[in-house]
Amino acid sequence: MYPADRKYSREHEWARLERDEVVVGITHYAQAELGDVVYVELPPMGARLQHGGEFGAVESVKAVSALYAPVSGEVTAVNDEVVKQPELVNMDPHGAGWMIRIRPASAGQLDELLSAVAYEQLVNELRA
Repeated sequence: MYPADRKYSREHEWARLERDEVVVGITHYAQAELGDVVYVELPPMGARLQHGGEFGAVESVKAVSALYAPVSGEVTAVNDEVVKQPELVNMDPHGAGWMIRIRPASAGQLDELLSAVAYEQLVNELRA
């Protein structure tokens, strides 16, 4: 269920390295726990993020949840489509529902994140 071409945070964000940028979104588990997403708040381009720091929020009919940066770096792109159509987060969290792109300060931070197998184990523990 969780694509193996990316890494995962314990806060339920995913990160995929594409050339010199890291694409970031929330996982299928996160969107399912939130329910219907009605609003997405993202940082402006050029914003500097710290690993583990908040970079935005996702609001659903059930709750508001902070988004956490899986790596430190500069925001190079923001998915305006997900801001206009928040339901993309529910429909395709690992694809069209991506949030931001970051130019990482250190690509080594990705190594600190969970593999798809380890993340799935975490989700199974949370569901137990």
